[in-house]
Amino acid sequence: MPKITFIDSGGESRTVDAVNGSTVMEAALQNAIPEVEAECGGACSCATCHVYVDEAWFEKTGGPSPMEEDMLDFAFEVRPTSRLSCQIKVSDALDGLVVNTPARQG
Repeated sequence: MPKITFIDSGGESRTVDAVNGSTVMEAALQNAIPEVEAECGGACSCATCHVYVDEAWFEKTGGPSPMEEDMLDFAFEVRPTSRLSCQIKVSDALDGLVVNTPARQG
């Protein structure tokens, strides 16, 4: 089972197990990760699951799709490594993924 580390805006780190085929957002919700609200439930129709992918992992997660980029316009403090966690599919290749959560969601 791949492990994902979430680092909140205060610097607290939580490493959780994620199920292959699920999304990073689903792993966050299943493990009560603070600062990931996911109001739309993963439909890529809001920006409340916004995360910053660690630079070392950004290439492996890939860049945002055009639809995701449109939604990121509503996110708080967008950075070059910003992604919507509902759009990042979990796989063994992402075992060890590190993401940071913003202080607030869009």
